[in-house]
Amino acid sequence: MNSGMDLIRHLRFFVTVAEEGHFGRAAAALDMTQPPLSQGLRRLEQHIGTTLVHRTQRGAVLTTAGATLLPRARLLVDDSERFLAEAER
Repeated sequence: MNSGMDLIRHLRFFVTVAEEGHFGRAAAALDMTQPPLSQGLRRLEQHIGTTLVHRTQRGAVLTTAGATLLPRARLLVDDSERFLAEAER
C-alpha cells in the first residue's frame, strides 16, 4: 500500500463490505465493480497482516479481527470525509 489515500479508500471498502455483508452489494453501493473491491480489501489485509473478512458462498463474514477493527475503520473513514468537506469550504 503506497499512500494514505489508498489506506482510506481500502478502509472504506472494508467498512462497506462489513455493512452490506456481501461483496456484490458493497461494490454496487460504492458504484464500482467487484474485482477492484476484492483486490483493495485483500491489499488492506496484506498491509495489516490479518484477515478481516471471511469470504463465503453466501457473502462476507467479519473475522474476530475485522469485528474489532470495524469501529476504528468507521471513524477514520468518517474523519477523512469530514476533513475533505471542510477543506473544500
